[in-house]
Amino acid sequence: MAVSATGSLPSEPERLDVIAVAPHPDDVEILCGGTLAKLVLLGYQVGIFDLTNGEPTPRGSVEKRLAEAEQARRILGVQVRKNIDLPNRVLMDCPENRFRLATEFRRYRPGIILVAYGRTPAASPDHYQGQLIAEAARFYSQLTRWDDRFGHTAPYRIPHLVYVPFPFDAENRHWHSQFVIDITDTIEQKLAAIRVYESQFDASRFQRVEHMIRSVNGYHGARCGFHYGELFALPAPVGATDLVQLVHGSKGSLAPVQLPGKDHLPTG
Repeated sequence: MAVSATGSLPSEPERLDVIAVAPHPDDVEILCGGTLAKLVLLGYQVGIFDLTNGEPTPRGSVEKRLAEAEQARRILGVQVRKNIDLPNRVLMDCPENRFRLATEFRRYRPGIILVAYGRTPAASPDHYQGQLIAEAARFYSQLTRWDDRFGHTAPYRIPHLVYVPFPFDAENRHWHSQFVIDITDTIEQKLAAIRVYESQFDASRFQRVEHMIRSVNGYHGARCGFHYGELFALPAPVGATDLVQLVHGSKGSLAPVQLPGKDHLPTG
């Protein structure tokens, strides 16, 4: 939990607005850390659910990874971070793992879950299995007459599922809809949260990771007129009640053509 200005620990929120789910500590930070930090600044209750502790790794330990994850949580300002304590490296979609995650969904009753999405054959197979577990756990969370499998928590239907695509997904996806969140004001916060994972990123490796993140987030952001942005996708079309507000959420172009007129110098 985050420490208040008085130094005391606030009580854990009973309900979360948004929960981000991924297999390993550092996955969420890399994929959507800027958006999570921005949500907190906007006043939302946000949680990160790590399916595993990410160990073993060559330079890590369970204790070190948990400490790094907590430090990253504090940097982002996220109110809750939970480790579901499923096994790393052999993570598999199965009923028992679905029950574990769905139980936490039923406890925190989020309005939105953000799910890391994609097949990453050049990286951990846990990524794809984590996606399947989260998708199924969302459905399991609403099931009735099965409460004994979920710690006798009450059924809960999660209204919205949003995907956070891995930038190195093995497949080209054709989504029903995509959108980009402007993280220009939180990109440095995001990178600071990733930097604390010293067990995973020494100075040389972090330099490469930072280059990748700035490049990917710079590309996605620039398409909508932002310096940096994070890409999200939906399994359904984007819905809105105000076309103008929806369209103007994007600035259109990072470097628009300037036409001659009273507000700028003539060209040509």
